[in-house]
Amino acid sequence: MMRKKIEPMLKAKVALEAWRGEKTLAQISSEYGVHPNQASQWKQELMQRCAEIFSKPDISGAQQQQELSDKLHRVIGELKVENDWLKKKLSLLG
Repeated sequence: MMRKKIEPMLKAKVALEAWRGEKTLAQISSEYGVHPNQASQWKQELMQRCAEIFSKPDISGAQQQQELSDKLHRVIGELKVENDWLKKKLSLLG
């Protein structure tokens, strides 16, 4: 049996609805098509981790810069290998 992949945004919606307490877990589960235990688990995770949003610095920008830097270094390396190969072939012709 294959597990259903649930998008993070849906998990967040379910967790927030559960946190608000305006509907029962059964109502939320029925509305979003998830098991009540799962909705409860996401609510607990939201409550445990919500402070992290405001306590950690935003590393997404730094992470994007690192990924770009890594990609550029990889391209530079590939170009250097190609350039060295072409120089070798050119010296054999000359």
